[in-house]
Amino acid sequence: MADWAYPAFYAVFVWWFSTGVIVVLDHLPARSFGWSMLAATVLAGYAFQVLSGLGADMSEHGAYAGFMCALVIWAWQEMSFLMGFITGPYRRALPYDSAGFTHFMRGAGAVIYHELAIVAGGAAICGLSLHAQNKTALWTYMLLWLMRISAKLNLFAGVRNVSPRFLPVHLAYLGGFFRQRPMNALMPLSITAGTVTATLLVQHAASATTPYAQTASTLLATMALLGTVEHWALIVPVPFESLWNWYLRLRTETSIAVPPTSIAGAQPDAKAS
Repeated sequence: MADWAYPAFYAVFVWWFSTGVIVVLDHLPARSFGWSMLAATVLAGYAFQVLSGLGADMSEHGAYAGFMCALVIWAWQEMSFLMGFITGPYRRALPYDSAGFTHFMRGAGAVIYHELAIVAGGAAICGLSLHAQNKTALWTYMLLWLMRISAKLNLFAGVRNVSPRFLPVHLAYLGGFFRQRPMNALMPLSITAGTVTATLLVQHAASATTPYAQTASTLLATMALLGTVEHWALIVPVPFESLWNWYLRLRTETSIAVPPTSIAGAQPDAKAS
């Protein structure tokens, strides 16, 4: 049991802790963003350097190293977006009457540079890993990418829990793209795909014959399962965001980015004026 329990616990802890760290950094004063991004860039550069030497490392250590390289590079992508360095040309509040194709294009315009940066990062990892034996970093990054695309589309289509508290003040306008509704047609497909992926990876880990294959498959299976849980967190009436309450308490009340009336589909309160 320990052969798969440790990598599973490791993946859960890294996911939880790194998410919280990024939330804290993104809500520090804007003057700190440059230093945070500089540190993240140095770490991402180091991750690429480590990744370039992992191609033939089919050990348990190689699986962990590839996994962490992908997470560090992904963290750079997240920070560059949430700190406002790489977002999109559309950086203003969404009109309440925005709908249909116009709504979609404005949403795409709010994140397109970020999406292109993710593609560039994936291409770089692919270039280093495509002909390598150790592809843990590539699969980890691709899994994170697919889960994130699915989550964004579901937020755009409409979910119960939009969690605007996680948005920093300078990205408050993004809350207008979140639709609040009990369910959307994409969500069942997303949850099914995540569940099937996690199940297949668990089966692969269970049948693995080498420490590398078992560790890599367990790490990926855990991330797929966490991604599926994150999708459930968007629709079930359970306060999943309390997992990061000790991070959120570090923020002041003025850092809460989006009032409830700015969520797409809600109507502005006439009494507020």
